[in-house]
Amino acid sequence: MDLIKKPLSRIYIPVAWTMMVVILLAMPGNLLPSEQGFSIPNFDKVVHCTLFGALVFFWCFYFFSRPIIVKKLLVIFFIVFLCSSILGIGMEYVQKYFIPFREFEQGDIIADIIGSSLAYGICNIWLIEEKNSH
Repeated sequence: MDLIKKPLSRIYIPVAWTMMVVILLAMPGNLLPSEQGFSIPNFDKVVHCTLFGALVFFWCFYFFSRPIIVKKLLVIFFIVFLCSSILGIGMEYVQKYFIPFREFEQGDIIADIIGSSLAYGICNIWLIEEKNSH
């Protein structure tokens, strides 16, 4: 666990992941891979779930590694979840109106929120429990 804790406690991990998510979602559709593996039905929903789940996890872990009391940490985790969900919704509208060859999909929004929710729940159970045990 300590091997993972140190790198994940640095700010550059969640910032870099957030930038990567925004860049991937802002890419024109004609630049996205079209290989056979990407044609699996609803594969993009799994990708959205993973991207936004990791986004919440990395930010929560960053804040977890700071000397913050549990009560405040719970609020921060919820704010991270909300920001991630809002980002997912907002990026769908950006794709709809500003990104060529991309479409607005409610399913992507749902996948973003599911990924964010799962990571939020895991962080609340695992990280808060660990914080309470110290």
